[in-house]
Parts: sequence; C-alpha cells; structure tokens
Amino acid sequence: MAENMLYFGDNLDILRRYVADESVDLIYLDPPFNSNQAYNVIFEEENGSGSGAQIEAFDDTWHWTMETAHAFQECVEASGRVADTLMAFRNMLGETDMMAYLANMAPRLVELRRVLKPTGSIYLHCDPTASHYLKVLMDGIFGVENYVNEVAWKRQSAHSDSGQGAKHMGRIHDVILFYAKSEHFIRNIVYTDYDPDYIEKYYRHVEDGTGRRYRLSDMTAPGGADPAKRNPHYEFLGVTRYWRFSEERMQELYDHGRVVQTKPGNVPQQKRYLDEMPGVPLQDLWTDVNPLYPQNAERLGYPTQKPEALLERIIKAASNEGDLVLDPFCGCGTTIAVAHRLGRRWIGIDITHLAVGLMKHRLQNAFGLDVREEYEVIGEPTDRGGAEALALQDRQQFEFWALGLVGVPPAGHTGKGADKGIDGRMNFVDNAGDTHRIMVSVKSGTVSVSQVRDLRGVLEREEAAIGVFVTLQEPTAPMRTEAASAGFWSPGAGSVRADGEQVSVPRIQILTIEELLDGATIDCPYLAHGARGFKKAPKSRSTRQTPRLPEQ
Repeated sequence: MAENMLYFGDNLDILRRYVADESVDLIYLDPPFNSNQAYNVIFEEENGSGSGAQIEAFDDTWHWTMETAHAFQECVEASGRVADTLMAFRNMLGETDMMAYLANMAPRLVELRRVLKPTGSIYLHCDPTASHYLKVLMDGIFGVENYVNEVAWKRQSAHSDSGQGAKHMGRIHDVILFYAKSEHFIRNIVYTDYDPDYIEKYYRHVEDGTGRRYRLSDMTAPGGADPAKRNPHYEFLGVTRYWRFSEERMQELYDHGRVVQTKPGNVPQQKRYLDEMPGVPLQDLWTDVNPLYPQNAERLGYPTQKPEALLERIIKAASNEGDLVLDPFCGCGTTIAVAHRLGRRWIGIDITHLAVGLMKHRLQNAFGLDVREEYEVIGEPTDRGGAEALALQDRQQFEFWALGLVGVPPAGHTGKGADKGIDGRMNFVDNAGDTHRIMVSVKSGTVSVSQVRDLRGVLEREEAAIGVFVTLQEPTAPMRTEAASAGFWSPGAGSVRADGEQVSVPRIQILTIEELLDGATIDCPYLAHGARGFKKAPKSRSTRQTPRLPEQ
C-alpha cells in the first residue's frame, strides 16, 4: 500500500473504516458552513476570465434532517461531555441549521480525536459565525486543558459590508482553533519577519562595505556582583565590569569585529546582525499570510481554496518530516500538496469526485507524472462493475469521475438546452499557437446514434475541433458509423508533428469506460503541452523543507 491515501466518500465513514487509532500526527480541517449558497467551482475560459458555467461542488448549508437527528442521538447516547454539550446546544439553538452543523460535526471530531496520536494536534479552521460554538464543542471532545490557541487569520482587507448602514464592523478574519491530544504535542518554533518599523528603530546601524543592518546590545552581566551568578569580573578596552562572557570569549568576539566601543571609555557593546536573527516567534494573530487573489498563480478556481503559505506554517509548526497529516475536508488539496512538498505522509478525504479529480491533477502538475506511484485512491471505480454501481448511486458523481478519466473539467449543468448535454469542455493550443476546443458528452445509461448526432451538431455550431463521447455502455454499430462520418480534424498548415507529418485525428471519438480504465486517452497530440482544462497548479519548489529552528 502507498504511503499516501486519497479517499472518496463521507469522511465519517472513511475515518471509521480505514484510519487506525492514534495513527495521525496532525489534522487540519476547514469544514464549510454559513455561506448560505452552494459553493461553485469556476473554471477559466480561454481568455483567463471566469467561466459563466459554474459547477456546484457541494451545498454547505447543513439542515436538520433525519440523518442529523440520528447523528445527534448517537452522540447523546454515548453520554459524557460531548453529550452534555450537544444537549445544551439543542436547548439553546433548537433544530436550526447551526444545530444541524454542530450535530454533524460532533461525531466527526470524536473520530478525529481517536485517530490522533498522543503527540498530535488539530487545527480547525472556521469563520467567526460558528467558531464560538465549535470551541465549546472542542472543549468537550479534547478537554479544556488541551486547548492551545485561537488563531485569527486576516484573510482580507477592509470589507464592503461594513460601510454606511451596516450593522456590524468589517468581517475580515477567520478563526483557527488549535487543540492538542495531550500536553506532549509536537511543537516546532516557527518565526515570522520583523516589522519594518521595529527594524528601523532597533537595527538602525548599517555596516560600511557590507550594507548589513545591526544593533548594539549590552555585554555587561545581569546580576553584576551577585555571588550566585558567578559573573566574570575584568577589564576590557579600559572598562572594568562584570561581563556576560569570559575574557577568552570576549577577545574572540572582538577579533571577529563583534565588539564595538563608540569612543574610548564607553562601555563596549556587542554587534548583532539582523540577518542572523531568527525573527519573531509565531503569535496568534496572522496578518502576514495573504489570501488568494484571482491573479495568484496557485489559485485553481476552487472557492474555498486556502493559500499554501497558511498550510505550510501549520504543517511546519506541528509536524516533522515523515509524520502523517490528515485533512478530512480536502477540497482542492492544498493540505496534501503542501504536506507532500514538505516530506510528510498524508491522507485526504472528500465527498465529491470533482474534488478528488482536481486533487489528482494538482499533484501531477506540482510533482510530475511519477507522483501517481506515491499515493493510492480509495473509493473510485476500478472496473466496469464499480462504474455501474457509482452511476446507479449518483449520476452526477459518475459524470465528474468520468470527466476526470479524460482530464476534462465539467462544463456546467445546463440540461438538454443549447449544448444537448455537453458535460465537459477543454481548450488546447496547437504548434502554431492557435486555440481549439474539445467538447465531451458523458452517458451512463442507454446510448443511441441520435446522441452522437447531437454531439456532432454542437461541434459544428461551436466550431469545436474534437468531440468525445464517453459511454458506460457499449456503443452500437450505427453510433460508430456516425462518428466515423464526421471525418477528421487537422489544425492549420503551420502546425505539424515533430516528424513533419500533418496532424489528423478523428473529429468525434467514442471512448468506453472500460477503455479509459485500461489507459485509453483522447487522441490529440497537443493535450500534453497545451491543454487548458483544470487550471494548472504551479510546479512544486521542493519536496523537502525543514522547519526553521531557533538559533542555538
């Protein structure tokens, strides 16, 4: 089994079935709540703008349903602090969306505590709407004594909802609740940069020749003549004092230019360079990690995506190389991508095949094709029987999964309107620099020649280059005949293969799920270097980075 695991499914079920007791070193989770709308994944158009087709990834509004009531009852029947906490919430909140959210989060947090090592810790990311309830719930599950910090992350600048007529101040921060499993949790000291005003005030000297900033600090010994301190007493540069250092060490510092006497008779001072200082130990107010703006290279279009710098800070602070990091609400995979880069093992879980497909593309773009050998995907179909079961269970998830097999993002659910069931779109660029489009139609049920004709009509109307018909069922002979009658597509005269031959590929290509599982791909030589489907993640800087430790 691979060191790293990517799971499709409900994280509560995955945790209970697959993740062993006390096996995880660090957990980060960002469970969605309170947007009052369905999140959408927005894919880029060829001009870089957001696509008008927005794909619903998940509805993050939690409602009081029979399943929620069952989750609540299960926790209450277990008794203890968690049960007491939930019953108190129920008395106060009633059967509201917030109560539903807490009732569903409770059993998941209980499982997360179970899988966490005694030396492990958990970072729960939320907004201030629910953070106070979650903190009380976390107290009940992890224990008040294991609360470590409430981090405020400034996720944006001044917000327009705080202007004239608003009832509240601008809401510009998220909350990250930091709890440990025990008092023996892993803690690596992470440093942040000094404030520019602090540097100007305290490191105001600039060394001639090198341009290095430095400050002068006291070299006399604290406690002076106190016998218990045993401070050395001697004369140095004409000044007799109790010193911090021995005579030998003082002379060594002087020989290396680290002792400054501003004028004869003044007490010597030690030169401390700014570039040798570790920085400021991490505090609980994070204003130096910028959110992702539309122009950020790492932005993939996923609405709740967090910056890699945020996860890098958490992972460095709370784990070491080789440790296991878990994200049960993995989304577009920022946690696992950063964990992989920093040399940690990882587990990612998400409930949509759309997210799982996006994560697989992100890992491949960041770390290369060989990364596929370094992790295993659980919950995806591996044969036709599994594909049929997924189609029966959830046709939309089947569609997302099938599009992932051909590497094409969803196009939007516009039904059977103008696009006649087109499910995916992707642009590619030929050798001459011209942009062309691929249209994909996915079918999980009975198929017929009329559906191939519909795809052909869309290609002609949209002037698209290639149409791909993905089918779970075997295509009929008339379907293959209709596809063949569409002929071939060739780019402009200036675009040829490396061997000088003109490119020519079938204009309509029928691919079965079985063929795709066996490794079949869209027949187009330009996809490897010029496709624009899922937004490409930047290539990883490194696969190993060591936490910055305090100076000895």
